[in-house]
Amino acid sequence: MINQIRNTVLSILSKDNRGYITPEEFNQFARQSQMELFEQYFYDYSNNLNKTNARLHNSGYSDITGRLSEVLDRFLEETTLVYNGTSDRFYMPGDDPLNPNEPKPYRVLRLTYNGSKEIEKVSQQKILNLLSSNLTAPTTAYPVYALYKYNDSGTAGIDVRPTSITSNVSMLYVRHPFDPKWTYTSLSGGQPIFNQSASDYQDFELPLSDGPRLVVKICAYSGVSIREADVVQLMNSEEVMDIQQKN
Repeated sequence: MINQIRNTVLSILSKDNRGYITPEEFNQFARQSQMELFEQYFYDYSNNLNKTNARLHNSGYSDITGRLSEVLDRFLEETTLVYNGTSDRFYMPGDDPLNPNEPKPYRVLRLTYNGSKEIEKVSQQKILNLLSSNLTAPTTAYPVYALYKYNDSGTAGIDVRPTSITSNVSMLYVRHPFDPKWTYTSLSGGQPIFNQSASDYQDFELPLSDGPRLVVKICAYSGVSIREADVVQLMNSEEVMDIQQKN
């Protein structure tokens, strides 16, 4: 998919000798475009879910909410959290407590304790309020958790209360798509040749139906890069038409 999209983008840009983008530039634009479309799925899902509840959508081929859910379900993952005894907080496997300023590539959906007890999410302030009273203090039967911002130095992590819970905490989350990367072999005096067998090759993770929208977004970024205002305007108008058709 990524090679087809790149060829389409280059064909559009080179039709009138507008310019050329390097493989590195394409990969940067591809990553940004994929993330924009991925984030848009959450908004589209919410909007269409409201329409479904209002009986404005039908089932079968017109079940837009179901189709959006299928795409997001591809990124669902569940894992056991790692406990850090120094900070008394849980971390995702791969998170580095020593570098809390790193953004987290996931969206938390649910935390569970011992595989069955759901841990209620609360704000940091509410945890303090709950702890101030013996009647409302969290217990292993009614545990709670709060997320700490990744840019709060030294405090990044997941705070689960009561603090006696130090294991058997699982998290269901939506991971971010992997960064797409068009890999190639360099030829002396020639054009780069697509190399799908490279160890760092990564295709788009969005469905094939998003191919046209990826082309439009990447072309828009490319138009800015090569300073072609008409390319940007054309791609923006295509994007506006796509939004209007959805609504």
